[in-house]
Amino acid sequence: MNETLQLMHSHRSVRSYQDKPIAPELLDAILDAAWKGPTSINGQQVSLVVVQDAERRGRIAEIAGGQPWIAQAPVFVVVVMDFHKTHLGVEMAGEKQVIHDSVEAFAVGSVDAGIALGNMITAAHAAGLGVVPIGGIRRDPQAMIDLLDLPELTFPLVGLVIGHVQDDAEPKPRLPRSSFVHRESYQAAELAGHIAAYDDTLRRHWQDIGRADGEPWTANTARYYRQVYFPKVAPVARAQGFGFEQ
Repeated sequence: MNETLQLMHSHRSVRSYQDKPIAPELLDAILDAAWKGPTSINGQQVSLVVVQDAERRGRIAEIAGGQPWIAQAPVFVVVVMDFHKTHLGVEMAGEKQVIHDSVEAFAVGSVDAGIALGNMITAAHAAGLGVVPIGGIRRDPQAMIDLLDLPELTFPLVGLVIGHVQDDAEPKPRLPRSSFVHRESYQAAELAGHIAAYDDTLRRHWQDIGRADGEPWTANTARYYRQVYFPKVAPVARAQGFGFEQ
């Protein structure tokens, strides 16, 4: 197994960072890993907003529900779905953009944002840095839009904390591989058993690392998915010019 695969297989989310800047050329290399990633139809409907100002990072930590590692690490990158950029391009071609009035736009934008996020994670790990993705910026997307001066037809989907690790984290066990990799067709029959086994595995993991507040996967997932836990996403997206008619 080569070094890149080893890095990807050992991913963990770090929530403790040194007060140490990232070299500009190294940060640029990580950002370029996202920039050079693939996008649907080469639409490039993703932009990054790099936040290094301490006051702004502190504000984002509050917006995200009180996540101090956002303020602690020197860099926070916001991955933005950007159909403002494509809108300008379509107009320059003498046409009218309509894709933003469809669910397809959110699907395309989210997929491409995810590719950019994954590329940055791998690049940061390869540079010896720690990361943690932050979906909590969608807790109050309008506040993020205002803070970052995002134009219409954009939406802040996810952020990434990047920094030098202070206290490293343990990789978290995953659901059994056979619940993830399906051959030829979706294999549903064994899924409940895999989930039950994973609850037991995760309980042992929390005990081993001394996390008394750790929950089994079923309980943790239910705590979020029994509700729409970021209810402002749809109304703010609509206010930004996105529709869901198609």
